[in-house]
Amino acid sequence: YCLQKLKMIIDSHCHLTYEPMSKSLKETVERAKNEGVKYLLTISTEDKGFKNILDIIKNYEAVYGTYGIHPHEAKKHKNISTDRIIENVNKNKKIIGIGETGLDFYYNHSEKADQIFCFLEHIKAAQKTHLPLIVHTRSAEEDTIRILKENIEKNDLKILIHCFTGTKDFAFKLLDIGAYISASGVVTFRKSKDLAETFKEIPSNRILVETDAPFLSPEPIRGKPNEPSHIIHTVKFLSNLKKISFEKFSEQTTQNFFSLFGKLN
Repeated sequence: YCLQKLKMIIDSHCHLTYEPMSKSLKETVERAKNEGVKYLLTISTEDKGFKNILDIIKNYEAVYGTYGIHPHEAKKHKNISTDRIIENVNKNKKIIGIGETGLDFYYNHSEKADQIFCFLEHIKAAQKTHLPLIVHTRSAEEDTIRILKENIEKNDLKILIHCFTGTKDFAFKLLDIGAYISASGVVTFRKSKDLAETFKEIPSNRILVETDAPFLSPEPIRGKPNEPSHIIHTVKFLSNLKKISFEKFSEQTTQNFFSLFGKLN
């Protein structure tokens, strides 16, 4: 007899340290597992919350983590250095990425100069450790691509653009420099027609999937708190969009995750 091949999905970006998930982590991870989500990557946004990430990855085999400072938090981390980032990354082998870092000129919660300084320190740390850089970019396409391009010329850099919501032109500039692009629940929104069209054209071997939970719940549960188990709605949407089976698209995005982050065990 032949065992049906189980689907395997990786949520490449969630925030398990945030409420409401942090209040019922065991159940959250269990629900994800029941939907075929084998691994979760919980993302760091500020220094003070990193201790919680270290606790979670010790306690949950399926969960891996990152270290980084979100652009919104740059103003509180003006002394961040490449060495400090690397020191934190080295605290546990299950810290497999650097970020989320980047530029957010939509909200400008931190000065542009502080955001850029912080971004550059993360880039240097990613280059020194050979770990993927997880990039948040909003209303900052020109500066983001310029900074990434300039730094790639100096030294190799693995890039993941998380929760991509940019233009098609920006997507293809990112693909040109070897970046992987991650789709969140936003792609399923009815108003995201242009974004869906862009993902239709991005090669399947460069796409990752994420929830960004507890934010950005996909249709049909938009408006409710998000969690990793909900990623199946985004995967279904994209597999239909690309006319690939759900299983095949799950497998492809998982393979892409391993190509970028390495095998997890």
